[in-house]
Amino acid sequence: MRHPPRSVLLAVSGAVALVAGALLPVVTAQGAVPACTVEYSVTSQWDAGFQGAVGITNNATALSSWTLTFDFADGQKVTQGWSAKWSQSGTTVTAANESWNGSLGTGASVSAGFIASTSKANAVPTTFKLNGTTCNADTAPTPTPTPTTPPTTDPPDTGDEPPALRVLGNKLVDADGNTRRLLGVNRSGGEFMCVQGRGIWDGPVDDAAVEAIADWNVDTVRIPLNEECWLGLSNINSAYGGTNYVNAVKDLVTRVEAHGMTPVVELHWNYGQYTGNSAGCSDVHASCQKPMPDMQYTPSFWTSVANTFKNDQAVVFDLFNEPYPDRATSTTTQAWQCWRDGGTCPGIGYEVAGMQDLVDSVRATGARNVILAGGLAYSNDLSQWLTYKPSDPTGNLGAAYHVYNFNTCANESCWNSTLAPVAAQVPLVAGEIGENTCSHGFVDQVMKWFDDRGLSYLGWTWNAWDCSTGPSLISGYDGTPTAYGAGLRDHLRALDG
Repeated sequence: MRHPPRSVLLAVSGAVALVAGALLPVVTAQGAVPACTVEYSVTSQWDAGFQGAVGITNNATALSSWTLTFDFADGQKVTQGWSAKWSQSGTTVTAANESWNGSLGTGASVSAGFIASTSKANAVPTTFKLNGTTCNADTAPTPTPTPTTPPTTDPPDTGDEPPALRVLGNKLVDADGNTRRLLGVNRSGGEFMCVQGRGIWDGPVDDAAVEAIADWNVDTVRIPLNEECWLGLSNINSAYGGTNYVNAVKDLVTRVEAHGMTPVVELHWNYGQYTGNSAGCSDVHASCQKPMPDMQYTPSFWTSVANTFKNDQAVVFDLFNEPYPDRATSTTTQAWQCWRDGGTCPGIGYEVAGMQDLVDSVRATGARNVILAGGLAYSNDLSQWLTYKPSDPTGNLGAAYHVYNFNTCANESCWNSTLAPVAAQVPLVAGEIGENTCSHGFVDQVMKWFDDRGLSYLGWTWNAWDCSTGPSLISGYDGTPTAYGAGLRDHLRALDG
């Protein structure tokens, strides 16, 4: 779903809840200013690898190109990276500038990130060289980790944990083989607040706010994310990106699970310049909805997300919010090929990561979490989803669908002809349902059709926005519903009865 204009969001956004997570070791310069300064951080870590970042500041003569080198001491191996050309020979890691970030003036800074494997302790490199010049020359030879203050309170243990999910035929089931449906809401904010420099969440996400969601008899919360914020790219305020963003997402996932609800983490906004038909913006950065994921950053995003949550199969991965390559390409076949295979897609100016690329990125980490993939036309068209279904070696793949009263496929005839065949073969989850009238007559029809077939659906959105700007379920974060939200709330509560 597209979002209200930024001016509207500024007027209605509530308090921002920034959750401070513990930072892993960071190297910073001390004392006199050296020729160059490098800040090295571990933004996320898992059993066999980690995500790292380097921030480089040039304090000397302006550079037209740059190359950073450093050595790993514990057998770490860079597997992929972004914002630099990464390579490794033996223990020596090299990061060379991309064509677009080679200029580094006096006092200017640039950042880049990477993912690496490790099977031992993850010692911080001690020496960094920029174009052969040693940086941080006045720092101590062995960096000292400087953690930030961890959260002061943990989510309460309600004793009701969400199920570990897997696919069995066309159903989602738990560890005992019981059929599970995903019924709930979207919690928007993580996709746009950070890139706009206004925080991480739009409104509170503390325990009381999450408990208010659960009180509607919600069992699933979909959490839209921003890839530039997760990866901590240089255009994102560090207060809202990288480690701070990842920890905030992890904390919200933990709170959702503490109330027995399934978290669905989803890529909503991504990098890549698109100015064609139905473009949401001309910005190259992840500041609006793009037609497809990008090859430059999205596989790295999903590698990192999958590594973060792969030991928790209660977390579901929704690969990409609303693909619309059909608005850019000239034929439906081209659009579906672009959707699955990516590459150079007609009408899209950046290299696309297809759904198969993203499934492969997730599964390469060893993650077996359930994956959802939405179709064309902003996930409203699943007519050829089965024909172009990505290959998943684990078999834990489902289809995502979005429907609003203003969509093309928004009636029982279309659902019967295009959705029913998909639902007969794989789990079908309507990740977004809604209507822009602030009433619930249309979603009542959607919910009945999905209920009759034992399918899943999530209302857009649990944000206290003016309902006239889009479907808003609530008028307050205590769970006070709009007229539209009352329809969803009362329906979900009735299902329990």
